[in-house]
Amino acid sequence: MGKTHERIDGRLRTFIEEQPLFFTATAPLSGDGTINLSPKGLRGSWAVLDGHTVAYLDFAGSNAETVAHLRENGRITLMWCAFTGPPNIVRVHGRGEPVFRDDPRFTTLAAHFPDIDTSQHGLRAIIVVRAELIRDTCGYAVPFMTYDADRDLHAKRFAREDDASLDRYFAGKDHVATSIDGLPGLPLPLPPTPVA
Repeated sequence: MGKTHERIDGRLRTFIEEQPLFFTATAPLSGDGTINLSPKGLRGSWAVLDGHTVAYLDFAGSNAETVAHLRENGRITLMWCAFTGPPNIVRVHGRGEPVFRDDPRFTTLAAHFPDIDTSQHGLRAIIVVRAELIRDTCGYAVPFMTYDADRDLHAKRFAREDDASLDRYFAGKDHVATSIDGLPGLPLPLPPTPVA
């Protein structure tokens, strides 16, 4: 049976922070628009900011569907599953926004991710999600799986980029500045990476 929680704290917070993987789901307002579901890995790239707010780092990739949907309507669901230990699934339904590099909040938010060298991953934005509904369910059908390690491929690929080359990379991708459904995605060129 599912349970609704008032806050992300205690057991829920510990569970979220210990998982090596979570998923994001977003959709445009259009009834025939493309629903997006994305896996997010790299330990330390998400954080619980307070009892109603979580954030994660949005790194360089092939598309910017989540950013486009959030810019259009803000709706997002985050989901964490237990692949080890007791069965559990936690969902945070809420409103999110991409905080881009030129936003005054960016540097303060980035400090919540001390274990990530953001210069090695082509950080595009920090996604901040304000929870409207927090639920956990049993997860009895989720299989046991082992976590071996984070892949180092993303860091190796984007460590050799600077702001100018990263802009060229994004400009060459079909669905970064504009989503699959034609919504505004990342504002290009991206603002420069803030100096720490």
